[in-house]
Amino acid sequence: MSGLLDQINCPQDLHPLTDEQLQSLAQEVREHIIDTVGEIGGHFGANLGACEIAVALHSLLDSPTDKILWDVGHQAYPHKILTGRRDQLPTIRKYGGLAPFCSVQESEHDIMGAGHASTAIGYAVGIKEAMRRGHGEDGRVVAVVGDGAMTGGVAFEAVHQAGGEGTPIVVVLNDNGMSIAPNVGALSRYFNRVRLSPKLWHAREEVEGGLTKLPVGIGSAFERLGPHFKESIKAFWAPGLWWEELDFAYMGVVDGHDVRALRRALREALAAERPVVVHCATVKGKGFAPAEEGGLEGMEQWHAAKPNSIANGAPAVKAAPLPGAAVKPAPPPQYTKVFGEALVSECRRDERVIGITAAMNSGTGLNILQRELPDRYYDVGIAEQQAVLFAAGLALQGCKPVAAIYSTFLQRAYDQIVHDVCLQRLNVVFAMDRAGLVGDDGPTHHGAFDIAYLRCLPNIVLMAPRDEAMLVHMLHTALTYDDGPVGLRYPRGEGIGVKLPSTPTAIEIGTGEILREGGAAGEAGGRVAILGYGTGVGKALAAADLLAEQGISATVADARFAKPIDAGLAAQLAAEHELLVTVEEGVLAGGFGSAVWETLSDAGIAPRILRVGLPDRYVTHGAPALLHEEVGFTAERIAERIAAAVADRTPSATG
Repeated sequence: MSGLLDQINCPQDLHPLTDEQLQSLAQEVREHIIDTVGEIGGHFGANLGACEIAVALHSLLDSPTDKILWDVGHQAYPHKILTGRRDQLPTIRKYGGLAPFCSVQESEHDIMGAGHASTAIGYAVGIKEAMRRGHGEDGRVVAVVGDGAMTGGVAFEAVHQAGGEGTPIVVVLNDNGMSIAPNVGALSRYFNRVRLSPKLWHAREEVEGGLTKLPVGIGSAFERLGPHFKESIKAFWAPGLWWEELDFAYMGVVDGHDVRALRRALREALAAERPVVVHCATVKGKGFAPAEEGGLEGMEQWHAAKPNSIANGAPAVKAAPLPGAAVKPAPPPQYTKVFGEALVSECRRDERVIGITAAMNSGTGLNILQRELPDRYYDVGIAEQQAVLFAAGLALQGCKPVAAIYSTFLQRAYDQIVHDVCLQRLNVVFAMDRAGLVGDDGPTHHGAFDIAYLRCLPNIVLMAPRDEAMLVHMLHTALTYDDGPVGLRYPRGEGIGVKLPSTPTAIEIGTGEILREGGAAGEAGGRVAILGYGTGVGKALAAADLLAEQGISATVADARFAKPIDAGLAAQLAAEHELLVTVEEGVLAGGFGSAVWETLSDAGIAPRILRVGLPDRYVTHGAPALLHEEVGFTAERIAERIAAAVADRTPSATG
């Protein structure tokens, strides 16, 4: 590395640089991201588009006294580079390395930790109001928000409060027309009109200025029309009228890749004693031709880069296989793809079925429905609450809505699940992708809590497949169920390679099944039963294989449902075995294992139970295999725990 970037070890190193030097520095930051992320993988396009914004902000502000809040963090790699983490960038998203998003534990310059969108303005209002009350060191507060995040309702709530309180914060609206996928909705169209017509802002200034230069008689006549006339002129010309009506000063549209223009606008905004929005037009994937020149498809494709996907600043070319080389078998399909294709089939089977996503069409597999049956597909933007309310409205009219939302993102709509769906016993299906530990995106994206936070709700059915074939059957089951909502959780990544059914069949609600019978009673100190849920079933089967090598015979069953629990199966396993083990990829508090224990306890059965699941803490980021090893969610560790529990009850040789 050479040039300016290797001299930047903290934000204050930017302060003496000229506009020209800062423009060059932004390009060096961009090249560092392309080279590094292209090799290791990670969030890509949004970071390339935010380099000049990060440089301009840190050149004017004194972080961490001044607070820069990065909404989500997809766009915060340049910020990390400029705040002392330049040389650590190759570790980002790796186990033990830099966090994929901003993290308050990682750096004093990361003011808020968030992996969910639309929250930065709310944080900013709270921080600045605390400063105004004399708490902590006073400083300037800036929230950098993508236009996609403005489709989230919580962002509007924060804008509403900031305008009402007159909170002097600056919102930098990083507007590139994209979040992960192209933005949707009326607000997106509004931003698009403004972004494509920056001359409107200057035209308004010219018209207002021109009125003051009219001849005395005519000019005074206009003056007598009073402030209402001026507001009418403003309304006609002002692209930022929406903001101004909410008592924000609007500045824009600023070229988000021109450091000089950005610094000029930011200086003026930071000097104001009122809320200000600086509307910047940027290009997602700036500086990387396939993203920048590939239109919306290119920007979506390069939202994130896969490891070793870029070489010498361009997409890496895969080497052709050598003649005669063995052809690797195709991997099993991703659960997401299996779900997406199964949903299309269900839509074709039943015209009432509707698919809903909250700005994650490809992430949830609904891009398949969008392509095949676009009239049965809805994207509500980054607005999970509205996704659930919209589903409730559809269900009230007899539709069968499927809200496909990541487990971790569904948390944002909890009130709507409780109050608007479960209370009214509406036929809404929650398809929860990314259940369990998802890997490199870390604790903000791990689906650790959905079993526990949904199990306590009346009227809901919870199910989880052990493999991709069962996912097809369970989606069909959920959509043929007519007595209330269903929560269907499934993991990220590849299935286990089983054959998919040509015709799905409905499963009786609340029934499990025994997959493997253990040996005779009294073997190896007493028979063991392992009851798995979802991905816990595969772990249970693998652990049983390891136990068999030690002479411990274990029965393995698939619960299939966490609510209602198959009470008969649980009672049978408890009665016929000395140790009952539950295995789930979720937190133990209030989870599946707790449900089994409660069910048996209510029936007057007091078995010996060992619960296996995720710990009572937030799990870090890293490859899933490493995380499973860390938390003990592996077949080897489960088998060790079972063997130790059996040994505790095995009579000694001497009696």
